[in-house]
Amino acid sequence: MTSPSSEVTEWVDELVSGWVEVHKKSMTTVVLLRIVDAHGPVPAATIGSEFSARTGWSINERGLYRTLKRLATSDLLAVESVPVERTGLPRKDYRLTDLGEIYLARLEGVLRTVG
Repeated sequence: MTSPSSEVTEWVDELVSGWVEVHKKSMTTVVLLRIVDAHGPVPAATIGSEFSARTGWSINERGLYRTLKRLATSDLLAVESVPVERTGLPRKDYRLTDLGEIYLARLEGVLRTVG
């Protein structure tokens, strides 16, 4: 394959950027569930930094907590209040529920089917 011209590279970059913006919200759910599955129970701060490391996308704190709350309200995540060692203040740790494990497996099955 020959090296693409700068115009082709720019066009492909624009197409990819548009795709990411359209699908980022739905993929965020899959990535967050995978992170919690791999590391849970896990605090939101770890989820946020792992999300950025895995995807290269940024997620602001408000968006992260809103998504985690939505997943917990849907019974896909369980939230446990855990006292922090140094301060004793509570921290929320997240883990997948049984329903969350089933949901994630189903989503990954769909992704494998279309991939």
